[in-house]
Amino acid sequence: GSNDETVTIITHTMSSRNVLRRGLKTSSSFAQSLPALKERSATAATTKPSIFSQIFGGSATKQPPMDEPMPNVIIPESPIYPKEAPKTLVTTLSNGATIASENTPGATMAVGLYLESGSKYEQPYMSGASHMLERMAFKATTNRTNFRITKEAEVMSASLLAAASREQMSYTVDALKTHLPEAVELLCDSALNPKLANHEVAKMAKDLKKEIEELKTNPQAMLMEAVHSTAYDGGLGNALLASQESIDAIDGDALREFIAENYVAPRMVLAASGADHQELVSIASPMLETVSKGSATTTSKEIPSKYMGGDFRVKNESPLTSLILGFEFQGGWRDAKRSTAVTVLSMLLGGGGSFSAGGPGKGMYSRLYTRVLNRYGWAQNCTAFHSIYNDTGIVGISAMTDGQHVNDMIAVMAEELSAVANASQITDEEVERAKNATNSSILMNLESKAVVAEDIGRQMLTYNHRKSPEEFIAEVSKLTKQDLSEVAAQMLKSNPTLCLSGDIAGAARFETVRAMF
Repeated sequence: GSNDETVTIITHTMSSRNVLRRGLKTSSSFAQSLPALKERSATAATTKPSIFSQIFGGSATKQPPMDEPMPNVIIPESPIYPKEAPKTLVTTLSNGATIASENTPGATMAVGLYLESGSKYEQPYMSGASHMLERMAFKATTNRTNFRITKEAEVMSASLLAAASREQMSYTVDALKTHLPEAVELLCDSALNPKLANHEVAKMAKDLKKEIEELKTNPQAMLMEAVHSTAYDGGLGNALLASQESIDAIDGDALREFIAENYVAPRMVLAASGADHQELVSIASPMLETVSKGSATTTSKEIPSKYMGGDFRVKNESPLTSLILGFEFQGGWRDAKRSTAVTVLSMLLGGGGSFSAGGPGKGMYSRLYTRVLNRYGWAQNCTAFHSIYNDTGIVGISAMTDGQHVNDMIAVMAEELSAVANASQITDEEVERAKNATNSSILMNLESKAVVAEDIGRQMLTYNHRKSPEEFIAEVSKLTKQDLSEVAAQMLKSNPTLCLSGDIAGAARFETVRAMF
């Protein structure tokens, strides 16, 4: 080392002594480095100068070999991790609102308000309300301007998100743990007290119309909407995406009426990950206890849904054909064993696009890859899907091909669905692979605190309690290929739902497709 280095070391050591003498708090890393600095400075002062130091000036410090520990250096203790996974704690307020949380370790937290509300609860004159409320989330409230909400989120470095689905609405905030009070207050105010001024709703309606026009260029997204309107009669058949006509009929008064009817305490869960439960309750309960309990009609405003199945076709100028073939899954999420079997079955079928076929981690060993995409060049996409709700669901295969092979694709989709309904055509190896993929997907997703908070909120709405990941993994591990085939066979007994878009001139009639099962 040089004289400058020695002077620098001694100066740093003296500075640290001055800091400690003044009683100021130092960082843990700096405090841990003080013994090493003291030892090094003392050694530098007593070590005999080397030949290079005698020639070029300066002094040298003698250091121990790399395989020996540094003398008089205090090694900090390893962090102490909890021996048990954090548990989900639940508190129910006097008006029926629920607060549930899990104190996951870390510096960040995620908190969300989850409501049993969505397009399933929309009356015909309120069609598109959930979609509009999703877009109007975290805008001006009765207590805050739009600008203030934005600035408060910036100060907290928070991430704000709202999402609408057919059965549930969610509003979430991700931020540092130290901002829990501010995040909860901002979340509750934004979700429960939106201003919804008519001019702001009109401006958002104009933007929504442009989005809807752009969505029309995505046949797969529009077909998934068509699947629900074709398959179900009732609430689940309501459109999640607002139509051009419904947007024009929605104003601020209509949205406030929808909130008053559906955003009631018994259908509301405040869920958090990375927050102390007692602290969360003390912060949130004064705000949530003011929410109305609702009347006997608003606590169960759900519009009944009945699966019907059927045929939907729309022709356009595209040379390609997008198609979806689905069947009813009776029981929904509340049938725990069979819904778990459907999840594993979808993983077993797998699939994807031909562009990524064979790529690592792309599901190249799933049935729809090995038996469809790798075998037929005209199959541009073939993917299993499942849309499951509380008491029912629709499961099947979506695909894309050119118009000349649309009937070939329908036949292949029917063949693959029929094959998994027969246990003798499923191997133990692919069942184990699908089970492992399902378990890994669950665990990897739950590494995100935002996902944990969402999992808590949605499970509380569905089951009225939260199942641990270990419970789900145990249910997955118990499944056999007979369980998967029985679920598939039961689904194929329902009336099929067939939706096509694009070049459909030569597509088979619905009766022909139904006769394949």
